[in-house]
Amino acid sequence: MKIDAMRISDEYRVEQEALHARGNYGTASIGYAPLVTEIINRLGITHVLDYGCGRQANLSRHIKPAQQITYQAYDPAVPAFAEDPVRAQMLCCIDVLEHIEPDRLDFVLDHLTSLTEGVAFLSIHTGPAVKTLSDGRNAHLIQQPLEWWLPKLWGRFDIHTVQVMNDHGFYVIGYAKPRLEAPNGDKL
Repeated sequence: MKIDAMRISDEYRVEQEALHARGNYGTASIGYAPLVTEIINRLGITHVLDYGCGRQANLSRHIKPAQQITYQAYDPAVPAFAEDPVRAQMLCCIDVLEHIEPDRLDFVLDHLTSLTEGVAFLSIHTGPAVKTLSDGRNAHLIQQPLEWWLPKLWGRFDIHTVQVMNDHGFYVIGYAKPRLEAPNGDKL
């Protein structure tokens, strides 16, 4: 199986492309932009990766960094942003993880960790989405509480902050835990 196929199936990529094409999908980052800006400025971040940026890469237009930054957009369901990203000082993954196919979540979380040089900002919606997929399923394929998510995140990130936003979501700020490597370079 191709590495990319481990993170998203071809069928689901088509489904997500259709949702992105409708517009007003991937707008949650606008609300988080002030907080992301504060983190960028406090830590002197110069390279941000917006993982799951959506068709319009809204975060890029709404953050206000005090210094020049490199903004990298990645979304496997948006052809313009589907090229595999490179590691960044700060990784933002805003309202994306609840959309991941459950059998691919661990691959995506590992991918996030591998791309985070410093700090990660992850927001997760825990309830149902307003939007549905073409087959009638809710667009949030994973609707699990904070208590379900935290062990998955703790295994990959040193969590600095957990903030519950409302009945249906939270964000975490953390640092990627270093991955051990075998002598042949394989990740352990």
